Amino acid sequence: MYPGANSQRMAGDAVERAVLEREPDDRIRVLDADGTVVAPELEPDLADATLRSMYRDMYFSRRFDERMISLQRQGRLGTYASLAGQEGSQIGSTYALADDDMLSFQYREHGAIVSRDLPWEYLLYWMGHEDGNAALAEIDVFPLNISIGGHLPHAVGWSWAAKLNDDERASVVHFGDGATSEGDFHEAMNFAGVFDTPTIFVCNNNQWAISIARENQTASATIAQKADAYGFEGVQVDGMDPLASYVVTGAAREKAIAARSGDDGRPRPTLIEAVQYRYGAHTTADDPSVYRDDEEVERWRERDPIDRFETYLRNRGVLDDERIETIESEIEATLEELVDRAESAEADPRGIFEHAYDEPTPRLEAQREDLEALRERHGDDELLDYE
Repeated sequence: MYPGANSQRMAGDAVERAVLEREPDDRIRVLDADGTVVAPELEPDLADATLRSMYRDMYFSRRFDERMISLQRQGRLGTYASLAGQEGSQIGSTYALADDDMLSFQYREHGAIVSRDLPWEYLLYWMGHEDGNAALAEIDVFPLNISIGGHLPHAVGWSWAAKLNDDERASVVHFGDGATSEGDFHEAMNFAGVFDTPTIFVCNNNQWAISIARENQTASATIAQKADAYGFEGVQVDGMDPLASYVVTGAAREKAIAARSGDDGRPRPTLIEAVQYRYGAHTTADDPSVYRDDEEVERWRERDPIDRFETYLRNRGVLDDERIETIESEIEATLEELVDRAESAEADPRGIFEHAYDEPTPRLEAQREDLEALRERHGDDELLDYE
């Protein structure tokens, strides 16, 4: 019998209010660091198959991360942003959404894409091909945004359009704690509050904005409390707890959609501060040893989202050694196929001139002609020879 198996769970509306009406510093947790259920009333009633799928996606995300870093170190991939340590918030929050809710992310939330059956083209982006971004539209994900916070107003704009069209979908936008210092964050929050848009802001507070510590980023006691200034609810969650992330995001989504009628007077937007930690470097171009110590990293590793979720699932009888071995084998085979397919793709250098403008300018046409002349004169092999 797993902890909390006989405990009474709250009904949907009660969960929503218990979760969203807390003080911003009352951090929500369902699982403790050792996998024990500490809030049985909030434990979601999920099917075993769903729980195993969540575990698989979390495990896949970690292995994907390791593989991408390895490829980058071999010169087979461009600069890459690691997600290790943040799987709980990314997978937990995405599983709480409808398949056609619109996702918008910064650049580290690979797990959210994994939860939507990561397309092989996604790897192309990290190999330097913008075609990888185009494939995300097929799974209702906005293109990856490398600028800090620049995607937040777009996510709010989409959700405002959904509201005007009476569309029963929400917009979920991921960003880091560093983005809360950008004007785009405040403009998006203000617009969402004023126009009451069905937007769920997910701040992945991983303690470091490159080398700037969370305490040096803002004087606010929490990031969640910033929502109060814009007229809607902010809630803090243990981002390394996938079940808590699932519950909080689900409650925020239910509120956003239920509020379409405007009868209960509750604002549609919600700001979720997912407290977690980035185990690795900011990107593969970063050296975190110059601004943080190993002891800090190890303290956070004791709360590892995959370990605690695995313990919980084993206690429930949902996972065992045999099932985990099967999951591991499937993941390795899938990763191998994804990498092989991406590396076999051939890029057309003429693609750099496409979509820059609706109609190509004379200067762009001249550049294209210059490139074609160089290719004809020297050949692609010589142009690609770096020796």
